[in-house]
Amino acid sequence: MVTTSPPPKDEALSDNKWKEEADTTRRAKWWYSTFHTVTAMIGAGVLSLPYAMAYLGWGPGTMVMAVSWCMTLNTLWQMIQLHECVPGVRFDRYVDLGRHAFGPKLGPWIVLPQQLIVQVGCDIVYMVTGGKCLKKFVEMACSNCTPIKQSYWILIFGSLQFFLSQLPNFNSVAGVSLAAAIMSLSYSTIAWAGCLSKGRVDNVSYAYKKTSSTDYMFRVFNSLGQISFAFAGHAVALEIQATIPSTPEEAFKNTDDVDDNVLMDLKRPAWLIASANLMVVVHVIGSYQVYAMPVFDMLERMMMKRLNFPPGVALRLVARSAYVAFTLFVGVTFPFFGDLLGFFGGFGFAPTSYFLPSIMWLIIKKPKRFSTNWFINWASIFVGVFIMLASTVGGLRNIITDASTYRFYT
Repeated sequence: MVTTSPPPKDEALSDNKWKEEADTTRRAKWWYSTFHTVTAMIGAGVLSLPYAMAYLGWGPGTMVMAVSWCMTLNTLWQMIQLHECVPGVRFDRYVDLGRHAFGPKLGPWIVLPQQLIVQVGCDIVYMVTGGKCLKKFVEMACSNCTPIKQSYWILIFGSLQFFLSQLPNFNSVAGVSLAAAIMSLSYSTIAWAGCLSKGRVDNVSYAYKKTSSTDYMFRVFNSLGQISFAFAGHAVALEIQATIPSTPEEAFKNTDDVDDNVLMDLKRPAWLIASANLMVVVHVIGSYQVYAMPVFDMLERMMMKRLNFPPGVALRLVARSAYVAFTLFVGVTFPFFGDLLGFFGGFGFAPTSYFLPSIMWLIIKKPKRFSTNWFINWASIFVGVFIMLASTVGGLRNIITDASTYRFYT
């Protein structure tokens, strides 16, 4: 019989309460998890890849993306294998696996902050992305309409999340995830095809972006974070996998003036680009919920344990509305799409996607020293740490630089 790994005593509301929650959320079909995974993996981060390539260049940029793909594919496979690495136990949350690898006291301090940075960071970026693409869609669809400030569009997008956040769990947002997954594949294809059809433009330089040496260095660092952000999903992989049944044998496996959002730069054909922007809006509506659900669960557990808040509609309304309001406020205040991708990509995604799974694999599986597996994991750790440090510094510096010339709430 396969069981879930119960939370430590200081976190559990009660054994019966925890078991009841596990039973009600472990009934998802495998295709539900597919929708959630595609929605989480193919995110709005892909829209900033042309901007990142403008600083990295075709050669280095392609190499970084190829290396990132190999590394994150390996670490995602490791997480799936580690989900049931202890016979009869399922590690349903990233933090549960962290406790097993690093110990009950150290594990949460290592894993939980990084996971929260990814989840909250994604939701902030999706607030900005949703608002910008909604604005772009309306402007292209109605050229005679009175322009509305971007901040208002972000607020309009955020208002939708207040309603969707009241859906109880992953299973209840499966339909939203399906629509989001379809939209993510569609707008990614449109963005790629649109850039291809645009071809080479006369009197346009395809060399590296021109700027000062110092600024260029920080922009390159930021580009590493933007690429990291494009390889998303690890922070919610175990939570998604935990929604489906299991057997004792296995679990579910599965250039120069380019904008920091490529769909902002494409103009023709107008109807297709407008449709792509609307697809992004639909996608990030679903993605927001996929990344927010584990945070909702944590907030509600904390409020029930520490504030003796009774479970139910009132708890969801207070906890989830407060979270949506927080991400909305930050998104409206700092709507720097590319800089936010770089900062959160480095500070959060690099650890959770690039090297934390490798560290846990070395601790739990203990591969033979100097074996191929051992070298691959250590290489992932060193590369991931470098990307984390470089892109965090680059993203933070660029946010500060852009904020110095930005008029807030305009």
